[in-house]
Amino acid sequence: MARRPILLDPRRIRSMRQSRSQRLLTIKSIRESIISLAGNTGKRVINENGSEIGTLVDVVVRWSQDADYPPVTGILVKIGRRIAFVDIDRVETFSRDSVVLSSSTLDLRDFSQRPGEVLLGKEILDHQLVDVDGVQVLRAADLFLAHALGRLRLVGVDVSMYSLLRRFGPARFRSTATPEKVLDWAAVAPFDEHTGAVRLRSSQQAIKRLRPSELADLLEDLGRTERQGLLSALDIETAADAIEEMESAEREALLRESEPEVAADIVSYMEPDEAVEALRDLDEDEREEILELMAPEAARALGNLLEFEADTAGGVMTTMLVKVLPNDSVGEVKVLLESHRDHKDEIDGVLVVDFEGILLGEVSLYELALADSVVPVSALISEDPVVVEPATPLGEVAEKLIGSRRFSIVVAVDQRPIGRILADDIIDALSPERGRFHFPRLLS
Repeated sequence: MARRPILLDPRRIRSMRQSRSQRLLTIKSIRESIISLAGNTGKRVINENGSEIGTLVDVVVRWSQDADYPPVTGILVKIGRRIAFVDIDRVETFSRDSVVLSSSTLDLRDFSQRPGEVLLGKEILDHQLVDVDGVQVLRAADLFLAHALGRLRLVGVDVSMYSLLRRFGPARFRSTATPEKVLDWAAVAPFDEHTGAVRLRSSQQAIKRLRPSELADLLEDLGRTERQGLLSALDIETAADAIEEMESAEREALLRESEPEVAADIVSYMEPDEAVEALRDLDEDEREEILELMAPEAARALGNLLEFEADTAGGVMTTMLVKVLPNDSVGEVKVLLESHRDHKDEIDGVLVVDFEGILLGEVSLYELALADSVVPVSALISEDPVVVEPATPLGEVAEKLIGSRRFSIVVAVDQRPIGRILADDIIDALSPERGRFHFPRLLS
């Protein structure tokens, strides 16, 4: 599958650089003193007299949206057949070399995980994470703790194959934290093992402002539970835009694994041609269930489009059209275009029709941008648009597009426009193995 290049906005790059300069792992003393969670798991836990109490099973941190580096609240120690929780205040030493308690007295009641607490070994280690800076899905091969900001905290994650091999190698190497690729914990977002929700911090809300193609890459790389978790963190319009960018098989899987109500909401916010393509990938029963949960008008519009064969003009067209009357002024048309800003990628011109809806001509966005606001739009019609019937085969549509050197073709019934086919939709339909392609929309 061809991967889309990730092009970051310069403002986002500056923000990332500033946040990175404030991160704990940029401090040499902290970076050199990090403690490997995997290396310490299974180590002897001793008391102040050097007597063995048990072995370290896991480390517990408290999650907070406002804390980039979760503080350790305690450790889990295996004592015989019991797992005891030891509050961090009763841990005298937690280092690469030893775990020493300040008292031999322990509460041997069964451990009960409290709200907001996360077990690093059980819930984060070997689980998927989102690298917010690099916009990629990673798996935690090791986690690093350090004494910072007055507490023992989770400060980093290693995603290298070396750390994974180190964990299964000789015991003397397991505690050696020499990560090949370590990320500051402030740069990543884990998923809740119980709910699947992505654990975003207040400093990471920028993930919701990633480009649709970037979010699509993340959604494609995540497992089912994590994918639904990230999806639930996005508003419905952003989610729909991202799903439009996904590969067909991945999009189909996502819609199938989503609750029908969620799938219906997503499809409702997709561009009509993208929504129809997504629905075609589903079984008839699945498709009907989603349509029944949508608003009647939207379901009816998509149902009409589904009646066209997939390999025809009607099967790939978008019904997002901007139609104006001959006497409408350029200023009025610009106001109308502004109201369609959310669909700018689907619009490369406006169609001029008479009062009966008959197509008279087309005006490009470029011509509108240069014209005076008081000029009637009919004065800007320079040539007739290329028009095809809904049943026209895609191969013929492609030939007309190439011959006319246009960016789009109008689909009409009895000279009344009902849709438009963009050049990139033709490419996607005829060459699905290329991945999604998008022409730039000039002055849109």
